[in-house]
Amino acid sequence: MAVLKFGTVNWELDVIKRHGLDRQQGFNLEVLEMAGKQATMVALQAESVDIAVSDWIWVSRQRNEGKAFTFVPYSTALGALVVPQDSPITQIKDLQGLRLGIAGGPLDKSWLLLQALAFHQSGIELDKTLIPVFAAPPLLNQQLKQKRIEAVLNFWPYVARLEAIGMRQLISVQEVSQGLGIQNQVPFVGYVFDEQWAKQNKHLIQGFIRATNQAKQIMLNSDPEWEQLRLLMKVPDEATFIALREGFRAGIPSQWGAAEQNDAKQLFDILFKLGGKKLVGNTTQLAEGTFWSNSVE
Repeated sequence: MAVLKFGTVNWELDVIKRHGLDRQQGFNLEVLEMAGKQATMVALQAESVDIAVSDWIWVSRQRNEGKAFTFVPYSTALGALVVPQDSPITQIKDLQGLRLGIAGGPLDKSWLLLQALAFHQSGIELDKTLIPVFAAPPLLNQQLKQKRIEAVLNFWPYVARLEAIGMRQLISVQEVSQGLGIQNQVPFVGYVFDEQWAKQNKHLIQGFIRATNQAKQIMLNSDPEWEQLRLLMKVPDEATFIALREGFRAGIPSQWGAAEQNDAKQLFDILFKLGGKKLVGNTTQLAEGTFWSNSVE
């Protein structure tokens, strides 16, 4: 399995290995750490690994291009818009004319959804009325601390690190989605694999899904388990440790059924309107089969 060297997925995989959950489920988990997201996707497409981590937008795009990847949820944890504690910013429209740090680039899904909500609520075109600053997540956190930007839209682990030092969350991406009519918590990030490979190795993929679910339950219910993960988390203090632990727990999917998948289709439509073909590829709707449908007992 290909993972980012410092991604939160490593925490879950570490629990699987330490507890021997892979062996209990009849497989051996080998983790291949890579420096960048693109490298993990290349490894998956080249069949160097069986599983990687991505979002269902990528899966849908691949399926529309004839590559039958499919998706199993990993986390509903998304990012948030964060400002300093003493910031005068109290609502999205206050961002006009200011510098907003954005992780993930111009086609970042959180940024597109924030734009959609600003337009929906106030008729504001955020991309034309604020100054976007695109950079890597840790760098954006530094820039906010140094007051070089007024606000940041960052991924959840970096939001947790900011909240741990007293920064204020203005709105979460989950709340942005709710403002756009999305009722349920939709997992954007998941485990991605080739559908044909999964059908030929059903015992492997079902064992893997069971092991990840078992690991999540351990992480949800056991505080001592997190002490084992502390080194891996690279936390500077207790407040950051707790913020990351609770952020991870809050993102553990509790439901993944027709309602959540229908909301994912609605999110796709919203993202397509703003991101267009650059984001979703040559299609107008979420590809059939994007979500792995074989149930696991």
